[in-house]
Amino acid sequence: MRTKKKKLVVLSGAGISAESGIATFRDSGGLWEGHRVEDVATPEGWRKDPLLVLDFYNQRRKKAIEVKPNSGHEIIAELQKEFEVSVVTQNVDNLHERAGSKKVIHLHGSLFESRSTKDESLVYPIKGWELKWGDTCEKGSQLRPNIVWFGEAVPLMEIATDLAANADIFVVVGTSMVVYPAAGLINYVPKKVPKFIVDPNIPAVSGLNNLEFITDIASIGMEKVRQKILGGQ
Repeated sequence: MRTKKKKLVVLSGAGISAESGIATFRDSGGLWEGHRVEDVATPEGWRKDPLLVLDFYNQRRKKAIEVKPNSGHEIIAELQKEFEVSVVTQNVDNLHERAGSKKVIHLHGSLFESRSTKDESLVYPIKGWELKWGDTCEKGSQLRPNIVWFGEAVPLMEIATDLAANADIFVVVGTSMVVYPAAGLINYVPKKVPKFIVDPNIPAVSGLNNLEFITDIASIGMEKVRQKILGGQ
């Protein structure tokens, strides 16, 4: 009789995709790829200049297609052999899926999806890298990137908190733990559950039991996590 696989939940952020060549969310000046976040990642920015927003995400999408998953993504996918793995990612790229991860929750939406500006339940895959002005949904309204912008609700948060609350092992990789509500997910993990945070810079978290920091980049840190959790099998 096969033993039931433990539930491994991974919360990933920009740091894991940075190793593949995707720029992290903001630079030291608060800009995202040379743009004010307010101009390209808010509903107000969309209303002000939708063509700028469409072009911005088209360029992000084009870049995401060009790069490849790194060993950090691949290790997480490989752990599916031993664990029931759920990836909760703040990233909008598809590198986890391309590495082979089967269950990926995109908290902040997906670069490779568009949605109706009239009916947000109408979501469509984007083929290629370009979403154009004039591309419409079946109700005739303009399509926008299916990205959760600042000031918008995070619709998959309830699913993510449920996964965290039922995790047997919880790993945070490549996130500064400052963007909420995603940063609060670790607080839903039961006290007895082993928790790992992989990041070159230790995030400001405290008051958590069974927490281990691994101060490495994602690819190196995830290999260390793999060795630790497989050793505890």
